[in-house]
Amino acid sequence: MLKAVLRGLAAASLTVLPLTVSAPAQAAETLPLTEAVAALPLGAESRDGYDRDAFRHWNAGANPTDGCNTRAEVLISEAVEAPAVGANCRLTGGSWWSYYDQVWVTSASGLDIDHMVPLAESWDSGASAWTAQRREAYANDQGAVTSLVAVTARSNRSKADQDPAQWLPPAAEVHCRYVAEWVATKLRWSLTADEVEVAALREVAAGCPEQTVTYEPAL
Repeated sequence: MLKAVLRGLAAASLTVLPLTVSAPAQAAETLPLTEAVAALPLGAESRDGYDRDAFRHWNAGANPTDGCNTRAEVLISEAVEAPAVGANCRLTGGSWWSYYDQVWVTSASGLDIDHMVPLAESWDSGASAWTAQRREAYANDQGAVTSLVAVTARSNRSKADQDPAQWLPPAAEVHCRYVAEWVATKLRWSLTADEVEVAALREVAAGCPEQTVTYEPAL
């Protein structure tokens, strides 16, 4: 009788165990920039059917209990000098370094949160086939520090939805970093690049022999 009970308990534990095991996280990969560019999947781009509202943002952020949305959480995370966080996540004080144009900003209202690969570009490159939930995850991605970046509103609006064949940051000394972050974001989300875009990326990468790209595929 005792053996039968023990066998029953063992069977029950085996049944429950798979429900408590998390899926293994995918390991981050680091490549030289030239190799990372070569790893981008090639594809033709199409903006047919694009609607910015297809990407829900800003949502409740990585910590839904802190009262801050994604925009505010990114501002807090990227601040060089931390702002004060008041009621309803109102930010006062603080300072930020806008690396696109090498400018210090001392007011959160002077900053935009740039999607490294703009929403429209992601649509062109594969996001048009995603579910609404995956597009929301992309638009609010704080799982990689390169996905969202606090920069001056002026530089972000100058960039708009252009890829590196059409726009690079005005500060030439950050082009290696910018292109690496662009490529990392596309690889993270398995987004394609067209031939003109890849040619521009290769041109920049050729002048960045020490630059690496680290990315972890999005779940």
